[in-house]
Amino acid sequence: MTLSNTLKALAAAVLLAGAAHAQTYPSKPVTLMVPYPAGGLSDVIARTVNTTLAKNFGQPVIVENLGGVSGAIAAQKVLNSPSDGAIIFQGSPNELILSPLANAAVKFKSEDFRLVQMIATAQIGFLARKDLPVNTVDEFVAYAAKMAKEGKPITYASVGPGSFYHLLGEHLSKVTGIEMTHVPYKGAAPAEQDILGSQVDIFLAPYGKKYEEMSKTGKLKVLAVLNNERLPMVKDFPAISESKTLKNFTFTIWTGYFVKKDTPEPIVQTIHKAITDTLSDPGVRAGLEANSQLLAKPLSLAEVGKAYTDGTAQFRAIAKSINLQPQ
Repeated sequence: MTLSNTLKALAAAVLLAGAAHAQTYPSKPVTLMVPYPAGGLSDVIARTVNTTLAKNFGQPVIVENLGGVSGAIAAQKVLNSPSDGAIIFQGSPNELILSPLANAAVKFKSEDFRLVQMIATAQIGFLARKDLPVNTVDEFVAYAAKMAKEGKPITYASVGPGSFYHLLGEHLSKVTGIEMTHVPYKGAAPAEQDILGSQVDIFLAPYGKKYEEMSKTGKLKVLAVLNNERLPMVKDFPAISESKTLKNFTFTIWTGYFVKKDTPEPIVQTIHKAITDTLSDPGVRAGLEANSQLLAKPLSLAEVGKAYTDGTAQFRAIAKSINLQPQ
C-alpha cells in the first residue's frame, strides 16, 4: 500500500470511528459548564434548560459551576477535556472573546470553540446601590462628575477584568469623560451581594427579573435598562435611550452553547438538534422569559457559525475602542 493510500485509509478509519461514536452519543451524563458561581443569571439559565435538554439527550445533564478569570478557568477546563461532547460550555463573548484580549494568562482564542446554538440575549440593567443619591441616569452622571472632582470616583462592579461588564464600565467612563474605579468579582452573584450591601456604587449587569422585586423593596435601584426602547418585560424601568446624557449607550449580550472546535461533526449535529428542540419547549421559553431573557431565534449550524464570527469581530472592535490591553 502506498503512503497516500495508507493516509486515506487512516482518515477513513477516523471518520468511521467518529460516526460510530456519534451514533451512541451521549452514552453517559453530559456536563453543562457554567463559568460563574451558582446564584447568578448564568446559573439560572443553565438550570432552566438542563432538565429538558436531558430529556432530549436521553441522559442526565449536570450543571457544573466554575468561576474565575472572567470565565476563562471554566473555558480552559473544557479545552483540556476530550473532544467528545461530554462537556458543553455555556458561554458568551464575555468569556471566549474578551477574556483572551484582557488577560495575558489566558492562552486560548475564541476560534478554539465552536458555537452550536444561540440560547438568549440578556438585557443589561444599570443597577445602583440603594443609598446612592440619584434616581435617574442623568442624575447619576452629574453625581459621578461631582465625586470625581472631589477625588472620590464612583465604583463599578464587573465579573472580572476584561469582561463585557468591565468594558461597559470603561466605555461609560470614556464617553462621559468621568473617572470611575473598577471593582472586579468572580461572578455576578458576589457582585450583586456587594451592591446590595452598598460596598460598590453601580453594576452594569445582565438583567434578571429578581431585580424588579429588589427595586420595589428598596434593596437597590434600577436606573435604566440599556435598550433603545422600553420593552414590555421591563416596562417599569426607563430605557437608557430616554436619558439625555447617555441616550446612545445601548448594549445587550448573547449566551450560547459551545463545544471544542474539533468535536466530530455528527456529535455537533446531535447537540445542535437537542438544544434547538429544548428551545421550543414552552416551559423553557417561559422560564427564560421570566428572567427577562430575549429568546434567540434557532439558527442552522451554518448561520450560527457566521453569527459567532461576526460577534467576535464586533466585540474585538469594542475592546480596541477602549484600548484594552492584556494584563
